[in-house]
Amino acid sequence: MSLTRIQYPSPGFSQHWKEPAGKNMLKRIASLPSEQDIETFNQLYVRCDTQADQVVLDLFEGMGHKQGHALLNTLLEFGPDAAPDLPQSLRMLYSESLIVPLWLDEELMKMGAEFCQRAGLFSLVTLRNYSLMGGYESAAINKPLIYTGALKAGPAKRLSDTLAFWVDVTGADALKPGAVGFNAAIKVRIIHAMARHYTRKATDWSDKQWGIPVNEGDMVATYLGFSLVFLEGLYMQGFRPSAHEVNGVFHLWKYIGHLLGIDHHLLPDNEQEAIQTLYKWTMTQPPADADTIALAHALMNAPLTATFPVKIWQKKLLVKIYLGFNYYYLGRHACKRMQLPRTIFRFIPYISALINRFNEYRIWSSSSIRQRAISKGRKAQIEVTDAFLKSTGFGKHNT
Repeated sequence: MSLTRIQYPSPGFSQHWKEPAGKNMLKRIASLPSEQDIETFNQLYVRCDTQADQVVLDLFEGMGHKQGHALLNTLLEFGPDAAPDLPQSLRMLYSESLIVPLWLDEELMKMGAEFCQRAGLFSLVTLRNYSLMGGYESAAINKPLIYTGALKAGPAKRLSDTLAFWVDVTGADALKPGAVGFNAAIKVRIIHAMARHYTRKATDWSDKQWGIPVNEGDMVATYLGFSLVFLEGLYMQGFRPSAHEVNGVFHLWKYIGHLLGIDHHLLPDNEQEAIQTLYKWTMTQPPADADTIALAHALMNAPLTATFPVKIWQKKLLVKIYLGFNYYYLGRHACKRMQLPRTIFRFIPYISALINRFNEYRIWSSSSIRQRAISKGRKAQIEVTDAFLKSTGFGKHNT
């Protein structure tokens, strides 16, 4: 594979495996992927969800954006019978998504969702300051964001979309056919195809340089951000999920990935497979460039432009606290590559980790305590998400 984006070994991400978090991951696998394994993974950068691509051609190019969006919203809200004018490609995509795969274990998926919920606000902190910020260390995976105007639009839209999507898909029974999380996944699948289509149509995007926009390899990496990296961040924050909960998180996101149009055979079933897959992706990633550094700084400063919290000193304090978590999760080398300033508030994550570790002992002392933690954590997630969406002007989430 001769894409310009491929740099082996990665001048940036290869350092991750020398940091404490990376070293801890490597201790859990029997062997490292070979160069041939990595080369095979690289082929995913020129593969994509062609079924959703056809929907974009038929729905938006064929019928226009206004009618296309109206039909898609009608389908998701009322079902296919309410939208007789649906293009066959969209009708087929939706019908196939309704088929529950034989490999799906509903009880295991429920355990994963419950862990996401009981981690409360630390789920959101980890997603923002580890999964999302950490992704900006790669110039390649984020390049479609630049071509679709994310930098000009500011970080609020992407952060709002990511947060609302995560809350929608991790709710109780959220992925039942027609439920809010199921609908959110179908909609995001179409949005990804739209980004892919219009990036290639309306810009000077080069497949030879970056691969296909929103390709299958980078989608797998995104899945790992919501599963493996998310779990690693919560481990670092003192959470001690059971083996059943850990496998549940991977199973939950495997099904979400399936709904998003990713080949489920590519999505790891467990922690060991996930670490090996992350290694294959990271070892060829180009380092942060001016575009992704700008995205990282926009995310860093996002609290300053939101209306929540209210007071300016609170906004500035939140920036510094989040920076503390960035350094805690990502390490100083990654933060330095993204030119993130250091902060005296880097001690806060260590304190919160101690508190969480103490609370984890209580969680497993009785089922009622665990259930209260799930309810309390979920309530906090919804309240903060709604407050954040309101502060950015992107409305209230759907659950």
